[in-house]
Amino acid sequence: MKNKIKVCHLTSAHNRDDVRIFKKECTSIKKAGYDTSLIVADGLGDDVVEGINIYDVGKLNGRFNRFTKTTANVYKKAIKVNADLYHFHDSDLMPTGLKLIKKGKKVIYDVHEDLPGQILAKPYIKSYLRKPISIGLKIIENYCSKKYTYIVTATPHIKTIFDKRNKAIDINNYPFSNELNSDNVDYFSKPNEVCFTGAISEIRGLREVVKGIKNLDTKLNLAGKFQQNYFREQLIKTEGWKNVNELGLVSREEVKTILSKSRVGIVTFLPSPNHTYSQPNKLFEYMSAGIPVVASNFELWKRIVEDYDCGICVNPESPQEIENAIKKLIDNPELAKKMGENGRQAVKAKFNWASEEEKLIRLYEEIL
Repeated sequence: MKNKIKVCHLTSAHNRDDVRIFKKECTSIKKAGYDTSLIVADGLGDDVVEGINIYDVGKLNGRFNRFTKTTANVYKKAIKVNADLYHFHDSDLMPTGLKLIKKGKKVIYDVHEDLPGQILAKPYIKSYLRKPISIGLKIIENYCSKKYTYIVTATPHIKTIFDKRNKAIDINNYPFSNELNSDNVDYFSKPNEVCFTGAISEIRGLREVVKGIKNLDTKLNLAGKFQQNYFREQLIKTEGWKNVNELGLVSREEVKTILSKSRVGIVTFLPSPNHTYSQPNKLFEYMSAGIPVVASNFELWKRIVEDYDCGICVNPESPQEIENAIKKLIDNPELAKKMGENGRQAVKAKFNWASEEEKLIRLYEEIL
């Protein structure tokens, strides 16, 4: 019966191989027996990957085009797919979701971020405009979210926001238990290297990290794409840049290699409404790889890191605290290895995708 039920995921901004959208949610739903499609706007053409139909509406440059023409193209393609359930992943597709509801379709809004909080930290929006835009988007999101069939959120905190508006469930962005784990690596033979993997921007605290390693005999494996060109230009002039291995955008397999040779994973995002209550992928990915973390001392993050004794929490705005934490873990490999093992066991027991996959499949069964 399930193989006759069509579900379609929609994104106007994410890559077709996005970890949450494709590798976790789409593949899990396909595995459960649903006819699964994904509509993207990346310009790479249509394809079929792991039995999932990928439809590309083409890539247009500029945010205005994404919010207008791209969303219109996604809607047109969605109507042609004629699915029983649509599951969309970008706030600019909120009007698309409403149109599909009016067509009698079931629609899930997958909320990855606290959108109003995220706007307050957007560097491309002039500072005096951020608050009014944030308030406006909160009003729009509040109105639209009441209309959808269900809300899926990436964290429990975001769920508490939407509980007041509609039926909501948190499907946490936990890693696959063994995807990034390298069992054959001897922790004590690793070079003096730490790592940061993911999108690189000011708000993610990399300036403070680079300053924090300037006096250490330690290299930072920096893997990811700079979100702002000006920030890279500033960062390479920072004294600690001499200790940075700039690796650029890398594949998931390369991420695994980087983690296998690093002694510590860094996730010291700066304070912002969208970070304080978030659960960053990389925190759990470092844990799953068996390396200790140096993380921001936000209350939620501290509960995870300190309760499971898998790293050290610091003030992310203090290069000195970052330096001290890295030095402690580098100078005490037995402690670091133990913390890494604690993190790995926590992922195996709790913070893994298998438990979230079950929740997602149960949700689809309830709706359909």
